[in-house]
Amino acid sequence: MKNLIVLTLLLFFFSGHTQKSKLTAEHYQNARKSFRQKMPDNSVAVLFSAPIRNLANDVDYIYHQDPNFFYLTGWHQPHSVLMIYKNAQTDSGGVYHEKIYVPERNDYMEMWNGKRYDLEEVKELGFDRVAERVDFKHDSQNLDRFDKVLMFEFKNDIRNQKTYVFRDNVRYKVDDPLDLFDLKATFREAINFPNDFNRLAYTAYQRIMQADEENFEAFRDEVAYLVNQDSLLMEDEIIRDFLKEPAQDFYNEAKMKTAFALRNYNFDIETLAGIMADLREIKTKNEIDLLKKAVAISVVGQIEVMKAMHPGMSEREIQGIHEFVYRKYGAADEGYPSIVGAGKNGCVLHYIENDEEDLHNQLVLMDLGAEYYGYTADVTRTIPANGVFSAEQKALYQIVYDSQEAAINASQEGNSFRSIYKLSYDIIAEGLQQLGIINEASEARKYYPHGLSHHIGLDVHDPGNYGNLEANMIITIEPGIYIPENSPCDPKWWNIGIRIEDDVLVTSEGPINLSAGAPRDWERIEALMKEESALKDFILPEINSLIQ
Repeated sequence: MKNLIVLTLLLFFFSGHTQKSKLTAEHYQNARKSFRQKMPDNSVAVLFSAPIRNLANDVDYIYHQDPNFFYLTGWHQPHSVLMIYKNAQTDSGGVYHEKIYVPERNDYMEMWNGKRYDLEEVKELGFDRVAERVDFKHDSQNLDRFDKVLMFEFKNDIRNQKTYVFRDNVRYKVDDPLDLFDLKATFREAINFPNDFNRLAYTAYQRIMQADEENFEAFRDEVAYLVNQDSLLMEDEIIRDFLKEPAQDFYNEAKMKTAFALRNYNFDIETLAGIMADLREIKTKNEIDLLKKAVAISVVGQIEVMKAMHPGMSEREIQGIHEFVYRKYGAADEGYPSIVGAGKNGCVLHYIENDEEDLHNQLVLMDLGAEYYGYTADVTRTIPANGVFSAEQKALYQIVYDSQEAAINASQEGNSFRSIYKLSYDIIAEGLQQLGIINEASEARKYYPHGLSHHIGLDVHDPGNYGNLEANMIITIEPGIYIPENSPCDPKWWNIGIRIEDDVLVTSEGPINLSAGAPRDWERIEALMKEESALKDFILPEINSLIQ
């Protein structure tokens, strides 16, 4: 065996990573401590790193760590597992509350893809215990001793990675027995996870177990809602009995049958998501600092494009200027696919083709955000390609602006997400009625079809509970109006899409618009678009002259 060199990773395994964390080991230790405080007694949480995703053939996408995993670890490499214990565990080294399993060192693969950390180096990042991946196969066999194993639902998006072994100086390609695919397979077996697992049936069972005499009808309504999503659930005897009339006659029996059906399972796919939403919707000071930097970079992108914009540009060229600015300031990536939509394309909410080459005098909706050390901004501006809003564009733009201004001012501690959405909606509905585009306020939903706000952080749509606003939340405020061609209104409004989006920090003293540096009102936008651009003299040669 001493002549056997096991190459545990493919050539492109470490072809790129999420940017290493800028936060300290203490930051992540505190995150894990806060996480443990929310865990049920005698429980363990098992979180996996993100899978490697294939681009084509033997080339993978640049690796991007799972945000929940990164939030708790700051660890940026794949094929890793984190276990966090509510109650203290003991081994020969003493007491510990957590253990991370990471890929082993491999000189050959590091020659291709860069350094991996040895166990002592990983431990310096603040973990109680650090082990190689092979140890997870052993440790996961003891999970039946916990009342709950907290986990996220399995996703079927993991490739079984290949690796290479050398025997007598001959290279052989084989399955990697310790990749994420196999680590999750080991975990599934350890928790007795059923092959025919039904997410909706599982949720219905949980609601039946949670029901009592005081909240029985509410949980019964939830189970009925699940059945409406999948009528086959009514073939389940327990669910069918729980919904029978008179319901109370079957209540206790259904609970007993549910407990019996779940007796062999201690996994929990609901609690972990709730804990992460509780933690991630409130940002620490260090997280706020990183998000401020990501937003500031995105603001510069918007400003430079406003100065450089002219009708001869293409959507992709506009995208390129934004993303060039991001790289210039050290942002490794975009937080989501960049949206640059001119005219009718601006009416497509998540338009990402960005291949229109003929802008003319259309409005151009630019929804982009820099990702800085994992944290992403989300800023949108809508500007006229020719530098001047038409009368129709200006009228609709002013409605969106007024709606956003009111919602930003209302982003105060204690106010609800629902209330600020209603405020923004009512302003847009009234404006559209005054322009004769709609007759009833309820019709505004046709032209304002999305929500107003979401959290940002490691995800552009960060987890959250969406109840009342609290200090140190960072949220978007993004009303919009979109009137596609053939809408039931005067054609002069057709193909106008407008969204204004800012990133707002909620504080005890009131909201702070972090992206206010990029002009929002139409007068300032037109004024900025008259200024000289730093890209004015950035003229590339005609490409045809270089084609041999």
